[in-house]
Amino acid sequence: MRRRSSSVFSSVMMLAVLGAASLATPALAIESCVASLKQQAISAGVRPEVAQKMLSGAKYDEKVIRFSTAQPEFKTEIWDYMAFLVDPQRIQDGKANLKKHARTLDAVEKRYGVDKHIVLAVWGVESDYGNFRGDFYTPHALANLVCAGKRRQKYFRGELMKTLQIASRGDVRMEDFKGSWAGAFGQTQFMPTTFASLAVDFDGDGRKDLVNSVPDALASTANFLKNAGWRNSRLWGFEVKVPKGYSGPSGRKNYASMSTWTKRGLRNLDGSTFKSKADTALIRPAGANGPAFLVTRNFKALRSYNASTSYGLAIAVLSELVSGGDPIMTPWPTDNPGLSRAQRLELQKLLNKNGFNVGEPDGKVGPMTRKGIRAAEAKYGMPVTGRPSWNVYYALGGR
Repeated sequence: MRRRSSSVFSSVMMLAVLGAASLATPALAIESCVASLKQQAISAGVRPEVAQKMLSGAKYDEKVIRFSTAQPEFKTEIWDYMAFLVDPQRIQDGKANLKKHARTLDAVEKRYGVDKHIVLAVWGVESDYGNFRGDFYTPHALANLVCAGKRRQKYFRGELMKTLQIASRGDVRMEDFKGSWAGAFGQTQFMPTTFASLAVDFDGDGRKDLVNSVPDALASTANFLKNAGWRNSRLWGFEVKVPKGYSGPSGRKNYASMSTWTKRGLRNLDGSTFKSKADTALIRPAGANGPAFLVTRNFKALRSYNASTSYGLAIAVLSELVSGGDPIMTPWPTDNPGLSRAQRLELQKLLNKNGFNVGEPDGKVGPMTRKGIRAAEAKYGMPVTGRPSWNVYYALGGR
């Protein structure tokens, strides 16, 4: 009853606060808004000392607001996406973690029926196996999105309240809420409401801790995928050969039987016919000239973690490679491929060396790096894109 009655009152209060916020400077507006959020959290059952400590000091964060509204400077082609997320270092680290956490991964797979290599790949893509979990303090980022954001303020308010409730229950320590600008946190980057419904205590210590407990993080991810429809009785999909000039159905929602795909002329890469009996859909993420895949409803489960075909494919391919499987065999349709993380770091060093100052190299391609790339592209007579590509890397002396 407390939660329901407070939600109506708090919604009215929030509208008033946000209305006032539009008349003040962002810095002043967020202070009054955060003060209101503290009271709403306490009314929703959060311990007062938790609400006070986690929201005190929250200030206007231009970076959070910019990330929530900015449009990407250029479309990320899938070969760039895959080069960054499924690079040699992530594959190598995945194999090492497969051995290191073998007992946990085997137990998680047995309990939830989700391929351990898939769970491992999600962990690798989401936080580089726990090495990078984001650098935003979750409650402060969410407070900015509620108080100064331009959209989905009600949604982010709900995520903030869940964050404070999780800390109030003691599952995650207050200081451990570090993650993305949008509120996802932990080794496998759960949103707070997802945590509340699907996180599990797999190590048996009485806490659901996706930050400091690898077993809890991996098991929670498996539980998420199980609830999203993953079934170990079927593959995620596989690469196929599509006949030249094919104009039939495609798209991740257009499922058909394997016999139907056979009739349409599709084959395994070696030219053989399909043995699987699962209904699948044809995806061609780089268009007609790039790799093609038949994917099952397990691929839909992967996309539920992040609604992106590129993301789902990165998870799937990484899982194959850490388990000793084959890479994508069909070349991407480009003569200017993307760069791995190590190459992106080297690119930044080369930009600095050649006079295009991009700050301290860290391998992350942000506004300064893109500005430097554009300047280098202009100097060397290339199309000016700001894209971290092989051509600009090579022109700067990369090998």
